[in-house]
Amino acid sequence: MPVSVVLRAENITKTFPGVKALENVSFDLRQGEVHSLCGENGAGKSTLIKTLSGIWRTGTYDGAFYVDDVEAKFTGIADAEAAGVAVIYQELALVSDMTVAENVYLGHEPTKFGCIDWDKMYADASELLGRFGIDIDPVERVGNLGVGKQQLVEIVKALKKESHILILDEPTAALTEREVEILLEMVREICSRGIACIYISHKLDEVFAISDRITVLRDGKSIVTFDAKATDQNEVIRNMVGREIEDLFPFVPGEIGEEVLCVENLTVKDEDGREWVKSVSWQLRRGEILGLGGFMGAGRAELLMNVLGADGTRTGGTVSYKGRPFTPGTPQESIRAGLVMVPEDRKRYGLVLDQSNSFNFSLSSLGKVTRSCGMVDMNQEVRRNEEISRQLRVKAPTIETETGTLSGGNQQKVVLGKALLCKPDVIFLDEPTRGIDVGAKLEVYELINTLKANGTAVVLGSSEMRELMGLSDRIIILAEGRVGGTFERADFSQETLLAAAIGASASPSPFS
Repeated sequence: MPVSVVLRAENITKTFPGVKALENVSFDLRQGEVHSLCGENGAGKSTLIKTLSGIWRTGTYDGAFYVDDVEAKFTGIADAEAAGVAVIYQELALVSDMTVAENVYLGHEPTKFGCIDWDKMYADASELLGRFGIDIDPVERVGNLGVGKQQLVEIVKALKKESHILILDEPTAALTEREVEILLEMVREICSRGIACIYISHKLDEVFAISDRITVLRDGKSIVTFDAKATDQNEVIRNMVGREIEDLFPFVPGEIGEEVLCVENLTVKDEDGREWVKSVSWQLRRGEILGLGGFMGAGRAELLMNVLGADGTRTGGTVSYKGRPFTPGTPQESIRAGLVMVPEDRKRYGLVLDQSNSFNFSLSSLGKVTRSCGMVDMNQEVRRNEEISRQLRVKAPTIETETGTLSGGNQQKVVLGKALLCKPDVIFLDEPTRGIDVGAKLEVYELINTLKANGTAVVLGSSEMRELMGLSDRIIILAEGRVGGTFERADFSQETLLAAAIGASASPSPFS
């Protein structure tokens, strides 16, 4: 029986001023299959999805899309939805103050005598949720749901429109391990009913768990399409980055120097009096990468933020830096002293997205290019920012490009560049590779090892066990705000680190 192709892209080319985002991209999607798109940040995945979903209307790109063998000439999102194409983005489009049913039927509410038929809407929503085995009360306010359940509501909302092509763009970026399992199972159930799915993710474990076929994009071009069962992660990575990857986590031995930071019996409370961090002690030395791990809620980010003077109230213990007591009142004081942090949530704490790369690069270090008269040396600032952009290989037409228009990996490079321009002695990296592709991860790992070689003291906070074990000289595991264990490199093992992280907690593992 011939396979039914529901979507076909032929030689899609999209050009922006100064950059060709897509060049002759071709692939097809078959009924009932999961077809994953993989590629580094900046490879063209997002641009391809925007052309397919009508955000970039027909005529603004070359080539053609065919839906059910009919050329798709979409002039907007509504045209794509009418043709049965639904896109679910990483940033969910739900109204948190509305109920589940209200979100599912928003703009398409059933009516009776000119008014919304609330009874029918809630009954239909309950039936729709039950059809896909989703245990969510349709009268529940969406804002009360976890991110995983909100993602499921978004999918049901798309399927309610009778979509037969579903595009999921990084759907599990903010989900727990259990929520990921539920989502993948729902995708399998959807596809078993004949719906075709395009799945985009940086997490190759997920890609291989869910996919029938995999297409690799690189530098805006479609490189190869694999049968998922006939390939492996190494081959996909090799095609994504265009070179052999000998070691994904390249540990580099180095000379570790004197102690630079010492935390002793630190206890931190939030504004409501809850203890985030409970009598935690650790030391950090020059040229050392200290891994900091633990389950979500273990206190990792809260610990680092408080040491930096950014959050929480210190109710016990001491911090010393270069042999002296260290109690910064603000992060600015820490930056001036030589401590900086790359935060986990780059969009909330690390960047001003509607400003340029140059603006963001300079945010924390403008004083270093300010003359004695108080005026910024703009020529020096531009030269410096262009140099850091080149060093980090930020993919953008110029340093004046708006940061919010960049891919996630390139946004992360801008955050890193902002920190490096402070010329720190100590740098805290909290989840520095979250939400970025494998190629960008390798560049971050190379940067971390360069910092280490130059004598910078690095704290690497991560929920990826392999990342911690691969890069760290030592690892501290937090469990419910306390130190669950401290491990030298010779003692690293997945079992011992997980046991330390579990502590008194029965939470499922977040490590991948």
